[in-house]
Amino acid sequence: MQARLNVFGSDATARVIKHFAAAGKAVATGTTLPQATRELVLLRVSQINGCAGCVDMHTKDAVHAGETTERLFMVAAWREAPCFTDAERAALELAEHGTRIADAAGGVPDDVWANAAKHYDEEQLAGLVATIAVINAFNRLNVLTQQPAGDYQPGMYA
Repeated sequence: MQARLNVFGSDATARVIKHFAAAGKAVATGTTLPQATRELVLLRVSQINGCAGCVDMHTKDAVHAGETTERLFMVAAWREAPCFTDAERAALELAEHGTRIADAAGGVPDDVWANAAKHYDEEQLAGLVATIAVINAFNRLNVLTQQPAGDYQPGMYA
């Protein structure tokens, strides 16, 4: 696939990407949200949005961080997969509802939020919300501009 736009060659998109990346790094390093949970959420949201570049990146980053390939294979079917904790399931459910806002009038249902709040404290919930928001922004930029996937190596944008 040929990219529609060189996002790193455009001053406007390069500045935006810099801020998106800083926001993602702030969540990764500034909250107590478990890294494994964060990686699962990044992958699931990217799957929903059909962002090949982010699926490539976050699968490889998760493996690099010690996640098993078996669990990564099951992220798309997390409801039926016994390999996820109740807390991880709550995070994935929140991620799905937070990504598919247009599919449900009224946004994220109260019961979905309450389930996540059973497993995560306020700081971790803030980290989840920020992670979901930032990856959705990245996904949209990549999908709109048809960024190619497959060449990512863990840490190459660090």
